[in-house]
Amino acid sequence: MSHERSVQELRLGLYATPARAEELKRRIEHLLCPDPGHAPPCPVPWSAMLLGLSTQEAREAYPELLDQAQAEPHPG
Repeated sequence: MSHERSVQELRLGLYATPARAEELKRRIEHLLCPDPGHAPPCPVPWSAMLLGLSTQEAREAYPELLDQAQAEPHPG
């Protein structure tokens, strides 16, 4: 197992309103950096972003997620 560091990407598909997605993004950011008020640079280099997907893009990227969202009841 290599101990070399490199950029890693973690993707999370989420069926949610934009407001809920933003709230979850803030929570994940807090996990990565529990002290957002510290002086830069962050001791753990990271970044996070939200990407809204059109229906076709979402269908191609996360087909199982959309199938599940349509099949199961979810809060409004």
